[in-house]
This record gives sequence, C-alpha cells and structure tokens, in this order.
Amino acid sequence: MSTVSVSRPTFSPIHRLGALVLDWVESVGDFSLFAIGVLGQLVSGRPRRRVLLETMYVVGVGSIPVVVVTGVFIGMVLAVQGYDSFHHLGMETRIGSVINVSLVKELGPVLAATMLAGRVGSAMAAELGTMRVTEQIDAIRALGANPVGQLVVPRFLACFLLIPVLTIVADTVGIVGGWLFSTQALDVNSHFYWAHSRAFVTAFDVATGLIKSVFFGGAIALVACYHGFHCRAGAKGVGRAATVSFVVSFVAILALDFFLGLLLNTSYRLAYPQLPSLL
Repeated sequence: MSTVSVSRPTFSPIHRLGALVLDWVESVGDFSLFAIGVLGQLVSGRPRRRVLLETMYVVGVGSIPVVVVTGVFIGMVLAVQGYDSFHHLGMETRIGSVINVSLVKELGPVLAATMLAGRVGSAMAAELGTMRVTEQIDAIRALGANPVGQLVVPRFLACFLLIPVLTIVADTVGIVGGWLFSTQALDVNSHFYWAHSRAFVTAFDVATGLIKSVFFGGAIALVACYHGFHCRAGAKGVGRAATVSFVVSFVAILALDFFLGLLLNTSYRLAYPQLPSLL
C-alpha cells in the first residue's frame, strides 16, 4: 500500500516580512476604527456621572502618591547631575533654570504619563480583558447598550482630563525637591536660584508641557482600552494585553513627545521670530 507524501509550503523571509507588515497595517486600521468609535460615542453620548467620578478618583487621586514620589526624586536627581558641571563654570546659581525648564517642558509630562500608563493603563487593559474573556462585553452588547460608550468613554475622559493635573503635581513637587536639595545640600543661593529660574522659564514652556500631557492621556486610554477589548482568551491573554498596553503606551508617549515638541517649537518660532533664544 503506497503512501502519498504531502509537502508543506515553505515561507521565505520575504513572505514572513510581508505577513508582519500586513498584520501591522491591520492592527493600525483596527485601532483607528476603535478610536473613531470612541470619539463618536464621546460626542453623541454622555457617561453616567457616578461612573465617571469613580473612574476619575481611581485615575487621579490614586495616582498622586506615585507621581509625587517620582517628581521629588527627579528634581533632586537633576540637581545632583547638573551641579558639578555648573560649579566648574562658576554658574551653580543657574542650576535652577535647567531643573525647572526640564521639569515643566519634558520630564514632568513624560514621567506623569509613564506612571499613568504603568499604574492605570495596565489595569484598564487587564480589567477590560477580563470582561472580554468572561463575555461581559458581549452581554452589554446583547442588552442593547454600546460597550464602548459604557466602558471606554469614562476611562478616556478621566485620563484626558486628569493627566494635566497630575503633570502640574509632578512639576510642583519636582521643582520644590530640586530647590530644597540645591539650597540645603549643595549650598546654592536661594535668591539667585529663583531669579535665574524666573528669567529663563517662560509661559510657553509650561504650556508646552500641559499640551503634551493632554495628548499623552488620550493615547494611554485609547491604547489600554483597545488591547483590553481585543484580548485573547485565557489568563495568558489578559496578562499579555496588560503588558502590551504598557509597552505600546510608552512608545506612543515618546513618539508624541518628539512630534509635538517639534510642532510646538516650530509654531512658536514662526509666531515670535524675534525671540529665538527662548527655544
């Protein structure tokens, strides 16, 4: 009795690369449609006040301790790292300007968003992933309600509205931490510390950080909820959704930081060509 051997098709590296590209394009398309659906529900419907307040409490109040601790240590680290260079130049009183502009323009928004992505974003992805695995999302849809409007919109609004507040908290405690360490441990004159900071840090720097933080919060919420809604079955799928949510959110934060910084600096340069030194 003869047997017929069936040869399996072999895929070249070009085919694998093409499959990865197609998967990536499909994921981008799915995410875009999901984001459009969230924005549509945001315009057409209003989340319940109780649900929104509970979500805002978890996102905002629950994130304050970790943001405060992170901001204080970042301010002191900047003081430690920058003091030696400024001291060799005899300009140690100008260290405050570097610490404060770095915090309000870059480190404050980025670190607050990173903490939010790690603490809140991963939790959102895991929670929605569990609801997906246990078919609670399907149950909401079967009852005639829109799960995006019920589950995603309150989380999106909470992140979108509260991350600027968390950024202000991180900036404030970072500035205070850098000032205390510089004046008490490094013997920097407090008067000149604040005088140089006031002359160097502008309203544009503060506005840049706050504008960036708004986009960071929206990106974190969309990425976390998207991966929660598209979670695979099982505990492994939920864990993977939470992990991928944080990684993608962190990459999105860095990418948005670059492009928004480039856009805002270019816009400011075009609006005020006579003040290039502030950039």
